Amino acid sequence: MKNFLIAFIKLLLLAYITFGVVLFINQRDLLYAPTVKTNHVFDEVIFHNDKESINVIVVNDKKEKAILYFGGNGDTVARSAFAFDKFFPEYTVYLVNYRGYGGSSGEPTEKGIYTDAIAIFDQIRAKHRDISVLGRSLGSGVATYMATKRKFDKLVLITPYDSAQNIVQERFPMYPMSILLKDKYDSVSRVKDIEAKTLILIAGDDNVIPMKHTKQLIEAFPASKVEVKIIEGVGHNTILLDDRYYHVLQKFMQAHYSHTK
Repeated sequence: MKNFLIAFIKLLLLAYITFGVVLFINQRDLLYAPTVKTNHVFDEVIFHNDKESINVIVVNDKKEKAILYFGGNGDTVARSAFAFDKFFPEYTVYLVNYRGYGGSSGEPTEKGIYTDAIAIFDQIRAKHRDISVLGRSLGSGVATYMATKRKFDKLVLITPYDSAQNIVQERFPMYPMSILLKDKYDSVSRVKDIEAKTLILIAGDDNVIPMKHTKQLIEAFPASKVEVKIIEGVGHNTILLDDRYYHVLQKFMQAHYSHTK
């Protein structure tokens, strides 16, 4: 009996180690779902950074105000271009294809995406009087990083989370994700350094980001710095198909700019 127990424990330990190694090696394949380049009618600009070429879709070029948009881990950002064209004709909108996405070169990593985001922001800010930064799902982590590295007035976080590490730790509680996870996207720790007025948009039926992880992010903000809106009856991805989502964005932008003029 004793030998059986020892053998069983060794088998469990081997399974634990094996699964942990597989998880560690393949973690970026689980986090990122690069999309292929798709046909559309909008302009594209290639930004060069760190020996990579980042393909950015540009809607309504040469406007005074701009929106810099970072999508989700499986988003084809070109599909959002038509709605931004419809609802934000007074803005130039830059929709970023991450490394490995939508015709951009390279492979996605947290560090690489961050450096690309900073490089794009620095290259476009001379062209615009105001730049607002929008990040959805994975992109909300990019947007919070931007808000701590560059000054801008308006930050929008769509279907966001507190940190990727917290979400993955909940799904795999038996592994120390603070050690194993390469790309942590730790938005909640950055809140204290964010000065931009912030809107958080929640999908009422989000089945991808657990509500508690969005709430923990919200609670980290001073109440005076954040506005929270819930779009009921939509999911994590279908929120992009609902006109109410764009109307909330419009109202937030317009209220801000009418106040600062």
